[in-house]
Amino acid sequence: MKRRLNVAVIGAGYWGPTLARTLRASREWSLAAICDLDIDRARRAADAVGGARVVPELDSVLADPQIDAIAIATPASTHHQIAMAALEAGKHVLVEKPLADTQQRGEEMVGRASERGLVLMADHTSCYTPAVMKMRELIASGELGDILFIDSVRSNFGLVQPDVDVFRDLAPHDLSIMDFVLPGGLRATSVSAHGSDPLNTGKSCIGHLAMPLAGGAMAHVHVNWLSPTRTRRMVIGGTRHTLVWDDLNTQQRLTMYDRGADVASISRATAKERREVSIPYRAGATLAPALEEREALTLVVSEFAAAIREKRASRTSGASGLRVLSILDAAAGSLAAFGAPHPIPHARSSADVAA
Repeated sequence: MKRRLNVAVIGAGYWGPTLARTLRASREWSLAAICDLDIDRARRAADAVGGARVVPELDSVLADPQIDAIAIATPASTHHQIAMAALEAGKHVLVEKPLADTQQRGEEMVGRASERGLVLMADHTSCYTPAVMKMRELIASGELGDILFIDSVRSNFGLVQPDVDVFRDLAPHDLSIMDFVLPGGLRATSVSAHGSDPLNTGKSCIGHLAMPLAGGAMAHVHVNWLSPTRTRRMVIGGTRHTLVWDDLNTQQRLTMYDRGADVASISRATAKERREVSIPYRAGATLAPALEEREALTLVVSEFAAAIREKRASRTSGASGLRVLSILDAAAGSLAAFGAPHPIPHARSSADVAA
């Protein structure tokens, strides 16, 4: 039997204890340590999973030759420094979203992982939910046809973050899902961003992103810290079918509709007919695909282990994390220009192919 891989969790704040619990329960991993500057917080996280070595210094974790990988669950501003040190020490790295706080730093992380032959994986947990995995499968099979639009809404209430705006807090979830389910990833060329700060927090609390996609399609993301209701919903419309993902609907998270504009009839019409004739619509059946309920984070840590053992890029590799970062950076540029479209720079070619 293959031995379990040894992993240390870096950060015992919000996400770290959840990572520690999942890694402890995994057959692929052995939880070697929990590292946090707040030693009491690290002890509480360790006690919650039945015990684990607790260390306050990152250096002692990285110097341990028995530790194969680290899982970073610290503020985004620290991801680059921790990941670069870990990669230099020969450790594989799983990073909580977003990959880094800027695209440039993310590119440095991806480049270093490629140079050292190590796995750098973005913890885009939502991509490993059964519903999103099914969305990816249906789109790849051509069930939706050509993509016409993507419309996503994500809202929370009372979760204004002290260090990031609503775009960097919430949008990475939706952007990573789009990148995961679209063949070839999310490769928009520009983004228009509009944000509002009605509470005078100094950062956007409500935001909208609009991104043109290939073939005339449009992707739109609405994120909101101030909504009185919690929403996790995405609609992906195609020429054949439309998918609706509602993550909070535990009875029916995913629905596929055979409803929409009759694109086939429109494509056969002449330009004059298109201007003069009403758009034809179709109204067909509705399908709710059966989904197996599984914990997404369990699949994340399994994929991390598999990528290491098989010496391959993970499904949510550093390259996918970079594509999300490039959109967030471009959105910041658009905000500074009062919503004017801002080009999305492509990652350097060496980063594009790195794991």
